[in-house]
Amino acid sequence: MTEIRHTRLLIVGSGPTGYTAAIYAARAMLNPLLIQGIQPGGQLTITTDVENWPGDINVQGPDLMQRMEAHAVSTGAEILNDHVQSIHLAEKPFRITLDSDALLTCDALILATGAQARWLGLDSEDKFKGHGVSACATCDGFFYRDQDVAVIGGGNTAVEEALFLTNFARKVTLIHRRDSLRAEKTLQKRLFNHEKIHVLWDHVVDDVLGSDNPRIVSGLRLRHARNGAESKLDCKGVFVAIGHTPASELVASQLQTRAGGYVITKPESTETSIDGVFAAGDLVDSVYRQAVTSAGMGCMAALDAERYLSHRHG
Repeated sequence: MTEIRHTRLLIVGSGPTGYTAAIYAARAMLNPLLIQGIQPGGQLTITTDVENWPGDINVQGPDLMQRMEAHAVSTGAEILNDHVQSIHLAEKPFRITLDSDALLTCDALILATGAQARWLGLDSEDKFKGHGVSACATCDGFFYRDQDVAVIGGGNTAVEEALFLTNFARKVTLIHRRDSLRAEKTLQKRLFNHEKIHVLWDHVVDDVLGSDNPRIVSGLRLRHARNGAESKLDCKGVFVAIGHTPASELVASQLQTRAGGYVITKPESTETSIDGVFAAGDLVDSVYRQAVTSAGMGCMAALDAERYLSHRHG
């Protein structure tokens, strides 16, 4: 018979959101249990240089996550290296089943499962992630000052990334597989009027080109979507902007969500549509998606959970 373990507060997810929530919850004497998930540390573990984390002029993403984990443990949080298989929110206490077949119950739940950038699915793209291929212009645009870069996509995110990159890059090429953009008209107008931006219509990326030692991007091999003609684009940075997918599949049918699968929270709160369940970070945020904003929301979730448990469970 499977042993059931109960905890007052369970945190699912181990990026900046989850670890910050664990730190605040542990300091509030809630004895939180955090489930790390399939990618401990989240998206920052595949990021190399981080130069916008306050207090660190430059830090490696994996190092920052290790420090956050150590901080959470030092405050009294328990970290469990396991993956959540299912979450049941229909009745209290909430029930969580892990891949190890362990069964957990909790009085309050913080969801910090984050989101994943959508990628093109190319082997070369995966090879150069963090070495010239990125899904976050705000995070990595600074590294491409006075260089040529490419942005792939046709929606609001792609146009916003392209416009942002003009602050650094010499030239920005927006590559779109169709002959028109899906982005808002006001954004399109800014894009088309910007002298640094060139739009390459009806093209798809077949390969990311570069060297192995050092591992750097040198360009893209492109294919015309209509006639199949191949071409090459020289660039030093490639920004994939075809959207993000929040990791909400475990709760999407139980909590209120909005377009794209992002969990809905109450105004100025991390409370979800179910009392006692809180959501924070990229699982909720489709706009900012920064480590520092995720950490801030993790703090909010812990404070909200502390208030909930204090009022309802003493």
